Amino acid sequence: MIKPKAGFPPYFQKYLDLVPSEQSIFSALHEQHMDTIDLITSLDDATLQSAYAPGKWTIMEVIGHLMDTERVMCHRALTIARGDKSTIPGFSQESYVTNSRMGMRKILGVVKEFSLIRANTIELFSQFDEQMCSEIGNSNGHELIVSAIPFMICGHEIHHRSVIEKLYIGAI
Repeated sequence: MIKPKAGFPPYFQKYLDLVPSEQSIFSALHEQHMDTIDLITSLDDATLQSAYAPGKWTIMEVIGHLMDTERVMCHRALTIARGDKSTIPGFSQESYVTNSRMGMRKILGVVKEFSLIRANTIELFSQFDEQMCSEIGNSNGHELIVSAIPFMICGHEIHHRSVIEKLYIGAI
C-alpha cells in the first residue's frame, strides 16, 4: 500500500508526514506500536495517571484516545471499502475520553486491548485489495480514501507518543 498524496482532510497531513515512506505500512504499524507499548509499560501507575498540565489528558487517557481513534478509523475504512456511500459522522474525542474511565484500568489489560486492536487493524488492511484501497467516501464532511487511513492511524500514534515523551515524561 502506497501513501496517498490526496484524498483526505488537510489536517491529517501532519500524521501522514510522520510515517516513513520507505517502510511498508504494515511494518510501520507493527514497529511503532511496539515502541509505544515499550514506552507505556516502562512507566509506573502514578506517571500513567498523570497529566502534564491541568485540563490535559493523562497518559492512560491518551492511550484510550489512540484505541478509540483506531477503532473509529477502521470502521471508516471498512464502510468505504465495502462501497457504502453513507456519510460517516465524526466523533467527539473529548466525550470519548471523558467516558472511557481509563483511570480505572490496569495497564496490562490496556496493553492487551491495544495490541488486539492493532492486530485487527493490520489484518483488516492486509485483506483489502487495490480496488478497496482506492475507494473514496465521505467522512465527517471530507473526502477520504481508504489507503490514507492506515497511515493516519500510524502517524496519529507516533504524534501522541512524541507528546508523551516530550510533555509528560520530559516534565518529570
